[in-house]
Amino acid sequence: MRSLLDKLARQALYRLDPEHAHRMAILALKSGLPLCGRHEANRRLKTIVGGIVFPNPLGLAAGFDKNAEAPDGLLRLGFGFVECGTVTPLPQRGNPRPRLFRLEEDHALINRLGFNNDGLVAVRRRLKERASRGGIVGINIGANKDSADRIADYETGVRAFGDVASYLAVNISSPNTAGLRSLQDRGNLSELLSRVLAARDEVAKRRRAPVPLFLKIAPDLSEQAMADIASEVLDKRVDGLIVSNTTLSRRGVTSRQADEAGGLSGQPLFERSTIVLARMRQLVGPAMPLIGVGGIHSTETALEKIRAGADLVQIYSGMIFGGTEFPGRIVEGLGAFAKQEGLSSLRQIRDSHVDEWAERSLD
Repeated sequence: MRSLLDKLARQALYRLDPEHAHRMAILALKSGLPLCGRHEANRRLKTIVGGIVFPNPLGLAAGFDKNAEAPDGLLRLGFGFVECGTVTPLPQRGNPRPRLFRLEEDHALINRLGFNNDGLVAVRRRLKERASRGGIVGINIGANKDSADRIADYETGVRAFGDVASYLAVNISSPNTAGLRSLQDRGNLSELLSRVLAARDEVAKRRRAPVPLFLKIAPDLSEQAMADIASEVLDKRVDGLIVSNTTLSRRGVTSRQADEAGGLSGQPLFERSTIVLARMRQLVGPAMPLIGVGGIHSTETALEKIRAGADLVQIYSGMIFGGTEFPGRIVEGLGAFAKQEGLSSLRQIRDSHVDEWAERSLD
């Protein structure tokens, strides 16, 4: 019955403008209504990254709950962690509508939202109000579109959330803010990482340990750019990489809306993002945590991200098309796989397909 209700709800939402449907979903999750059953912890799925003990490796990627309005409702769906944002220092309206497109035949989304969010003051307040409820809630931080010093915006974000977020994700890879991806260039990246890590260390005085800081990168990088990023994150001792953001590529997309400007997410992104994930694993070595994002739409694709080098994985579009029961199904599937294979941890299969994925072509 619950699956039928979930299917009917998705069909109703599909009749709405995608952004309106998304808002309705956030309000439903925020309401506290029981949208799915209980999810029991599975010791085989426990994953430790950046000193954080994740109950399972499945997270919700940034972009779904931009303003940290519904992290508790989302955690109840079965996620091991939720990443809210992207949050900029000042509130921002984002790009003109329409700016979100649902490509149903491709199980994909194109967005050019442009970091629309309520700003750090409002989001910090919400995080503080829910702090006693527990759960792992990370914050993805960005820069305002018209900022005179974008790196300073990231420093501001670190200082605002470094004592209330479970971890921070530095987003320099969105394709929807002009010039933002240039922060991935080696010189700019070196300065960015030096400054945000210094800000993180300042905030560490207000908590027991420095907040883990991850860097979120694009899937549209050259071989040299990947090598430069790997060198910088290793040199600066960043806590991990999130691989990857949305893509400008339209490879594998058949929808008539494919020519809409913006970043593509969903199933067509799976191959590209997984190739980049595997190549980054080869470049950074076995110790650095990697979070694999992009195109996960089943238990098997989540497992394949882990085999390609991921310690944790995140979904976004998969839940849009799979519904509120989708995260729980993935987690149950991961647990069943681990039990069937006699694994004490999914870490035992990590990197088993790295070389195979890294050899594939991005063209």
